[in-house]
Parts: sequence; C-alpha cells; structure tokens
Amino acid sequence: MVEADLERAEERAEAGEMKIVELEEELRVVGNNLKSLEVSEEKALQREDSYEEQIRVMTTRLKEAETRAEFAERSVQKLQKEVDRLEDDVVHEKERYKTISDELDQTFSELSGY
Repeated sequence: MVEADLERAEERAEAGEMKIVELEEELRVVGNNLKSLEVSEEKALQREDSYEEQIRVMTTRLKEAETRAEFAERSVQKLQKEVDRLEDDVVHEKERYKTISDELDQTFSELSGY
C-alpha cells in the first residue's frame, strides 16, 4: 500500500514537473511577447511624438497662412477702393475733356463764322 502511495506520489510529482516545464515554456513565450509589445509601444510613442510635432508645425504654418491671407484680403480691398477712385477720376476727366472739346468746337465754329 505504501508502495502504491509512493508510485502515485511519484506520478503526481512527474506530472507536476511536466506542468512546471510547460508553464516555464509558456512564461518564456509570454515574456518574449511582453518584450515585443514593449518595443512596439516605444516605437508607437516615438511615432506619436513625431505626429504631435508635425501637428504643432502645421498648426503654426496654418496660422501664419491665415494671417497672410487676411492681410492680402485687406490689401485687395484697399487696392480695389483705389481702383474705383481712379476709375471715377478717369470718368470725371473724360467728362471735362468732352466739355472742353465741345467748347473748343463751339468757339472754332463761332470764329469760322465771322
């Protein structure tokens, strides 16, 4: 009976030792996976930092471009006002020229008639 108990204990010990070997192998696999995940996480964090820097740079460039666009729009408005004013001046000068030309024609006609 003791021998049977010993045999069962030895079988349990062998099964336990095999289970330990299996668990150690599984632990090694899990450890390797963990290392791989840590490396992947580090790379992902580096990419995230890089993307955040790119976002900061692009945001700055966008703000600068918006400022330039606003300035350009104001300049266009000022220039358009100047163009409108000059066009009005041209119309006025054409009217003056027409008036003077008509007066000259009338004067010439009057002088020719005498």
